[in-house]
Amino acid sequence: MPSGLVALLDDVTIIARTAAASIDDVSVAAAKAGSKTAGVVIDDAAVTPSYVTGLSPSRELPIIWSITKGSFFNKLVILLPGALLLSEFLPGAIIWILMLGGAFLCYEGAEKIMEKLGGAKHGKTLEDKIENPAEFEKQRISGAVRTDLILSAEIMAITLNELDLDVWWERGLALALVAIVVTVAVYGAVALIVKMDDVGLKLIERKSGFGLTFGYALLQSVPKLLTFLSVVGTAAMLWVGGGIIVHGTHEVGFDLFYNIAHGAEYAVKAATGALAGLMGWLTYAVISAIIGLALGVIIATVLHKVFKFEGH
Repeated sequence: MPSGLVALLDDVTIIARTAAASIDDVSVAAAKAGSKTAGVVIDDAAVTPSYVTGLSPSRELPIIWSITKGSFFNKLVILLPGALLLSEFLPGAIIWILMLGGAFLCYEGAEKIMEKLGGAKHGKTLEDKIENPAEFEKQRISGAVRTDLILSAEIMAITLNELDLDVWWERGLALALVAIVVTVAVYGAVALIVKMDDVGLKLIERKSGFGLTFGYALLQSVPKLLTFLSVVGTAAMLWVGGGIIVHGTHEVGFDLFYNIAHGAEYAVKAATGALAGLMGWLTYAVISAIIGLALGVIIATVLHKVFKFEGH
């Protein structure tokens, strides 16, 4: 009897160690895969503050919370089961879904640049007059959740493509972990950004030396921060979207973009010595962004000039 109990405890210990190792593998895989989504995450964080622009400050956090709940639903209820089914039964489709999402990122980034350079604006803009705040708030939340669904699909697809886990539940756990961390990070950062000006006003009201100075600094920095995030977000969309296209076309047997991007990367690495790693990566990112911009301009032109698509 004791020997049987000892054997049982040994088995339990082995199972526990195996489970712990599996969880550790999942954590490492999730962290590695999640880092690949950085460009999409930056864009998500850059885009979201615009959804509370023009609305009452008292409604900013409730709106962000509503969008956050929608994002969790998108990732964990809609996209996670679909991603697992694809990985299990139709893994070959993942690269095509990635490229479709990459093309969308290129289109979004290119359209933003085209609008900044004087091109026609499509869809509603922040300059539109708000006639019914309650209805407008609902539309903003609905639009934000729809945009989040597209960006979340890209995050999940990138994550799934980077995972090297054979067991379906490990892939599911890694995807869920990335989804939760990304959502909390993005919308937590957005909440901080949109309330920075309110914090600045509160500090100014106290009229103390340091608080007054810091409050004015916060108020002055918010518009600059939002502009910076917008620029970084646009660049990230083009870099990530173009990189997905470069990698995806190579995976399906079309090597032109891949050879151009990596050929330039290797040439710069060979010529830059100690800075080879950084300059090589930067070269690859810039060329990927240029390819993404070119593709995005083509897509935007076809949609708006040929098919007369006016949505955004």
